[in-house]
Amino acid sequence: MEIPKIGLGTWNLRGKECEGVVESAIKIGYRHIDTAQMYGNEKEVEIGIKKSGINRGELFVTTKLCSPNTTYNSVTSGVKESLKNLQLDYLDLVLIHEPYASSIEMYRALEDLQLNGFIKQIGVSNFNRKQIDNLLNNCTVVPYVNQIENHIFYQREEYVKYLQVRGIKVVAWSPLCADINKIITNPIIKAIAEKYNKTPAQIALKFLLQRDIYIIPKSRNLNRLKKNLNLDFNISESDMSALRGLDEGKSLFGWYTD
Repeated sequence: MEIPKIGLGTWNLRGKECEGVVESAIKIGYRHIDTAQMYGNEKEVEIGIKKSGINRGELFVTTKLCSPNTTYNSVTSGVKESLKNLQLDYLDLVLIHEPYASSIEMYRALEDLQLNGFIKQIGVSNFNRKQIDNLLNNCTVVPYVNQIENHIFYQREEYVKYLQVRGIKVVAWSPLCADINKIITNPIIKAIAEKYNKTPAQIALKFLLQRDIYIIPKSRNLNRLKKNLNLDFNISESDMSALRGLDEGKSLFGWYTD
């Protein structure tokens, strides 16, 4: 199964709320659910998936490995722990959550787990160009994705093209820049949203999709979940150009550089 263009992010969702959001999202059409060991909610995601009643084969489930699962053996045990938490026979995608000194060792463990059927696809998150090059020079499987910060105010166009040319899909975390007010108050985004009879958030998300970037927006609100999924329109090239002009060229979180 190909990774769906639009998925559900679950960062900072906990307990019953997480279960309910995942269940609702799947019922209204989401088929990619993104979680991580670092989020501490894999078991809640599993309950939400089960409550949705959707067949496993229709879902694409991503999780991510983090410290202390940074050695070959601990990656193997970590993946099996996630499989147990999520009550799955296989994971669609497993990522190394962030760069570690042992990333090559970790990735080789993922390659073997993929070969043995525990994982369908493997990849990374928050890797910069140097780290991607090191991975490509030392491993066999090209990462399926690199999940990175990407949004209308931090577009990273050169790096996005660099990854895509190498066959690495770009998945944007925080596609709404974790600050919806920054989007809804921007006069250019507002004007374009009015032109298409869409919300500013829908414009910001569609801007990414039209650059062939996959998205995992998160929302606790059912109406916004529906709107984030309803992106079946096209932004004209002139409006795309205006939106490109909003790039501030720097991370809003100050974590990683290309």
